[in-house]
Amino acid sequence: MSEQFAGHKIFFPQYKKGKSGLEIFEGTILEHARKLGIEIDAECGGQGKCGRCLVRIERGAEALNPLTEVERQLDLGDCERLACQARIVQPANLYVYVRSAGQYSILSDTVRHETELDPFVRRVDGEVIWLGPEGQRSLGPYSGGIYGLAIDVGTTTLVCQVLDLESGEETGTIARRNPQATYGDDVIARIAHTMQHDDGLLELQGVVIRAVNDMIQEFEDQHGIATDHIYEAVVVGNPTMRDLFFGGEVRSLGVIPFEPVSKAPLNVRASALGLRINPDANVYGAALIGGHAGADCLADIIAVRLHQAQQPCMLIDIGTNGEVAIGNADHIMTASCAAGAAYEGATVSHGVGAVEGAICNVQIRNNHVEYETIGGRPPVGICGSGLIDVLGELLKTGLMTKQAKLDGDFHVTDAISLSQADVYQLITAKAGLRTDQDLLLKYYGVDLQQLDKIYLAGGFGNYIDVDNAVAIGLLPDLKDGVAKIGNAALAGAAEMLLSQKIRRDSEVWALKVEHAKPNELEPEFVYMVAENMYF
Repeated sequence: MSEQFAGHKIFFPQYKKGKSGLEIFEGTILEHARKLGIEIDAECGGQGKCGRCLVRIERGAEALNPLTEVERQLDLGDCERLACQARIVQPANLYVYVRSAGQYSILSDTVRHETELDPFVRRVDGEVIWLGPEGQRSLGPYSGGIYGLAIDVGTTTLVCQVLDLESGEETGTIARRNPQATYGDDVIARIAHTMQHDDGLLELQGVVIRAVNDMIQEFEDQHGIATDHIYEAVVVGNPTMRDLFFGGEVRSLGVIPFEPVSKAPLNVRASALGLRINPDANVYGAALIGGHAGADCLADIIAVRLHQAQQPCMLIDIGTNGEVAIGNADHIMTASCAAGAAYEGATVSHGVGAVEGAICNVQIRNNHVEYETIGGRPPVGICGSGLIDVLGELLKTGLMTKQAKLDGDFHVTDAISLSQADVYQLITAKAGLRTDQDLLLKYYGVDLQQLDKIYLAGGFGNYIDVDNAVAIGLLPDLKDGVAKIGNAALAGAAEMLLSQKIRRDSEVWALKVEHAKPNELEPEFVYMVAENMYF
């Protein structure tokens, strides 16, 4: 710390971790918040492009640089700054309040199958042992419980579930936003952060490990589960998210041919990661499929039993990083694309994530807009399911043409609207995912009507109106053949905790699944996406 700033702190009074303050340094408010583990919405990664990292300076504004050109172009209120633009340049104590859109509503419900209980961790003659790939390892004497932790590390969300490995019962589930979002809303931004900053990889690993540790503490407080009774964790996520969790290098995923350093499963001691469970516990990173199709897609496949299906089925996990899989017990193919940033609230002027107050259901009746919000709170913006509804309703009522043209901004409320630029972001996002669906059907050699089911996985897929998603071309029309299955990635992770066979099956299928890259296979891919942009 520079002597210039000695004895001065920045405080974030809204947050327990920010009340005691942090000694200031020459850097932005966003950089200070990151060091404290405080989440500020910065979908552009702090580049001054999105304008969402709004904070209010309660005291100490004299410590900051003048308004930047980026800030002068915005309609900022008194004492408001962008956290990525407000840089501490003079010594003073600062008191900063972060604009908060509300508590995230994250899907933790999962598809459930009967699973024969046969975990890798068990009690033998008064000892807790782990049956690792290299043989049996003692984790210490049995002291009253054996638990496992399933972790779904999504690009936008983070979900943890504790399971009793002696009974197979779920003990509790906690969900929150992935704090890495403050470094950018997609995997490319986070990969770039590791490439542009010497300590970028450690930063991104540190914030997610701290978040999971906070969730583990919640489990202990709510359910009385001693953290040292958690003897194994299973982690799933796309390749970037999985490898960032383990502190693995992710640069190769940001450059051609966009492949992970290793697709193999990982087994690491909890103490090596700083994960606050039993220090000798094993932390298992499920295998990756290839490209940007990762352990989460593999867990989806396992959870819906796609690898055991007799008839071909399609699995669609719509998220910031979207995956599509098609197949059955004979053969499975996957593809992945950056599908959902716009539908997670990014790049849309009044878009928000699935937070309290987000408009989530919309109908237009007799030119009158009816809507519902998450939690019944006053509207703060429109989340993904609401955006699909708005597009579908505009199309049905003729207020938007099949060429996706609006006659001026469409107002859902007086303050919340959808512009032509917003529509362009949304149709671009849905076009890539739909193109992957169409091409996987072609590569697999079946047409739509030969599919037995289309499974929709993830929170976004769980809440969308299927009819409107079909109307705008996000999903193919399989009539009654669409099934919503909840957080299948978390379910797959839980099953890998409970069953040695399922975990080994997942490792076998990670090698067998064929990962296609339509954008490389199709010379006309860009034009195919363009054709799917319209209705």
